[in-house]
Amino acid sequence: MEQPSTMQKALVAGSAVLAALIFLTLVYSQAAQTQSKTPKNQETPPAAVATEPVDVDGWGRPIATPAIDKSAPAPPHDISGTWDPGDRGIQPLGSSAIPEDGKPEHRLPYTAQGQEALSRTKPSNTVRSVLPAETNDPVVTCDPQGMPREDLYELRTTQILQTPVKIAVLYEFTKIWRVIWTDGRELPKDPEPRWFGYSVGKWVDDYTLLVETTGLDERTWIDRAGRPHSSDLRVEERFHRVDRDHLELTVTINDPQMYTKPWVALDRLQFSLQPANFDVREMICSPSELAEYNKFIGNPASEKAR
Repeated sequence: MEQPSTMQKALVAGSAVLAALIFLTLVYSQAAQTQSKTPKNQETPPAAVATEPVDVDGWGRPIATPAIDKSAPAPPHDISGTWDPGDRGIQPLGSSAIPEDGKPEHRLPYTAQGQEALSRTKPSNTVRSVLPAETNDPVVTCDPQGMPREDLYELRTTQILQTPVKIAVLYEFTKIWRVIWTDGRELPKDPEPRWFGYSVGKWVDDYTLLVETTGLDERTWIDRAGRPHSSDLRVEERFHRVDRDHLELTVTINDPQMYTKPWVALDRLQFSLQPANFDVREMICSPSELAEYNKFIGNPASEKAR
C-alpha cells in the first residue's frame, strides 16, 4: 500500500486541530453561548428599519449591557458579583501571559524534572499538539480541571459570592466551585491532595485580595498546554478591584520541583461586572457526547477507524 505523502500527513494534522476545536462544542454543552437572536414574542422590525439582533439569555430574555461608570469608586474589601472576562479567558494555547506558541520568549524555566514531566503530556493544541485520539489531557475524559487550570483555561463568566469568613467562586466551565477562606486560618502543613487544593485569602489593601493555594493534586495540568506541576506547587492569585465595574486577576506559579523560578501565568486579566440578574449558562463535560465526538471526528481524524 502506498505510504501517505507529507502533504497528506499535514492535512490529517490540520484536521486534528480543527477537530480539537469542534470538541469543545460537542463535549461541553453550552447552548447558544455565542448566538444572537431575536427574543421570542418580539415582532420582527420592518425591512426598512435596520436593527441588530438582540442577545438573549437561557430564559429567552434580552441581555442588558451593563452600565459602565469609570468614575464610580469600588466598594472596599468586596469582589462579589458576576464577572465576565470575554474571549480573553479561553487561553487555548496555554496560559495567556506565556502561551506555548514556539516563541523563545515564552519558553518556561523548566528544571530537568520539569522538562521530563512535560515530555509525558500530550496536549491536543499548541505547538506540541497530537492527534485527537492520542491526547492524554485529563480534562478530555472529564477529570476536574483543578487549580490553577480553572483560571488558565476556559475562564468564562464567573460568579463570586462573599461572606465574612469565606469567598465562593463559581465557574461556568464544568460548572464547578471552590472556596477561599478569609477568616485568618493558615494553609495546612501536610494536606491531603485535592483537585482544587486549599485556598486562603487576605486583603493587602482596600481593593486587592491576595489568595494562596496549596495541596494540589498532581494529576492535573497547569493549563491547556500540558505544563506539569508537583505536590509543591503554590499558586498565588491577586484579585484587584480597579473600580466598581472592573476586576483584574493575576496568577503566579511557584513550583521549585518543576521550574527554576516563579512565573506569571495570567497578568491582570480584566473582567467586566455584569447585571445582578445575568444568566450564566452551563458548560458540563459529557462522557456520552465525548463518545459521539470520538466516533465521528476524533478516531477518523486520528486514523483509528481503519
